[in-house]
Amino acid sequence: MRTTTEFLLEDPAAFKKKLFQWSSQFYEIAWLDSNNYPQTSSNYEAILAVEAFTALKTDHHGAFEQLKEYQETTKDWIFGYLSYDLKNDLENLSSKNIDELEFPDLYFFQPQKLILVGKEKVEFRYLKMVDDEINSDFDEILQQELDLKNIASEEIITAKPIQARISKEQYLSKVSEMLEHIHRGDIYEANFCQEYFAEERTINPAKVFKDLNEISCPPFATFLKLEDYYLLSASPERYITKKGNKVISQPIKGTARRADTEEEDIKIKEMLAKDPKEISENVMIVDLVRNDISRVAKRGSVQVDELCKVYSFKQVHQLVSTISADLEIGCTPIEVLKATFPMGSMTGAPKISAMKIIEELEVSKRGLYSGAVGYFTPDGDFDFNVVIRSILYNAGKQYVSFSVGGAITSRSIPEQEYEECQLKAKAMLEALRS
Repeated sequence: MRTTTEFLLEDPAAFKKKLFQWSSQFYEIAWLDSNNYPQTSSNYEAILAVEAFTALKTDHHGAFEQLKEYQETTKDWIFGYLSYDLKNDLENLSSKNIDELEFPDLYFFQPQKLILVGKEKVEFRYLKMVDDEINSDFDEILQQELDLKNIASEEIITAKPIQARISKEQYLSKVSEMLEHIHRGDIYEANFCQEYFAEERTINPAKVFKDLNEISCPPFATFLKLEDYYLLSASPERYITKKGNKVISQPIKGTARRADTEEEDIKIKEMLAKDPKEISENVMIVDLVRNDISRVAKRGSVQVDELCKVYSFKQVHQLVSTISADLEIGCTPIEVLKATFPMGSMTGAPKISAMKIIEELEVSKRGLYSGAVGYFTPDGDFDFNVVIRSILYNAGKQYVSFSVGGAITSRSIPEQEYEECQLKAKAMLEALRS
């Protein structure tokens, strides 16, 4: 179904930049960049998928069954996203909050052109109807002139400022309400988020993504363009990946700032590794993820490979845990997603109760934020990130949005939770100012 051609790369870093710039001509784009981060467990430095041959776009009603049929019918690479609100397809839940982005709940496409960038070579995997374009496309990419000034000059930004959907006072009040639920025993932990947005604002998505990516350099960076819907993601978190019969999930819970000096940075890192509140946040979600995965795993195969390990990113230190398991024989890729979605790090525990309370207290519909973006291979393997530290843009409406949040537990202090949100918002605000 696909023709594969390999080329050696003299300068993979330069090729990646040229490749991303070359992709701007297409109507559908999925760009996934590991930023050379060593712990991604990926075979590729970057992946580009463009030009849809087929596509699936739907709301939450029966979405997972439609995705199962699409994935099994194409038996090919497909790229796209699962919005947080697909929870309504899995449980008796609803999403009634403000939705100015108006993204579809699920959107996947089968690319005509797929380019996989390795450390020393690049693979072009084109569908048969366009495979005669491989050599000319490779030459065209190499001949790209990188002109960042040109890219920047195309951007016209109307002066509508980024504003918070709720005030600081409202945020503190809602976190206090969340704490009341926890103290009553309704939940143990919940992820509470708030939206920042701008209306009538035009941006150059490619430039904003480049700036955001340079600020953060995350292991699961994604630029997604589907019609007028854009995701500019600097996500540090993997939701779940499947390779053969093995699945791995890497929830993040626990955040600390980076310092200006190495000495202070080391101290902050050591404090995070021992912080009882941050550790308890992470451990509760690890238990939830283990329980979710056990629904589709071989008995006794679920294990915690890393618990509360500190990983450092350009903006923050994070506590990351790694859970793995062997799947039951015959378990389909979609069954794995249905058993584990939405990811526990973005809900709380118990999961259903937490999602109900989140819906009551949050003001904005989450949509793609705290959902997942990734791909399936022809063999049914997949890899998905968690959509956090991300900017969402509806170009047709000229509406820009990003959300930030954190886990609320019995140890939470509302003022400190608000400060953590500001820390997480910093990179997105900086990218949108540039």
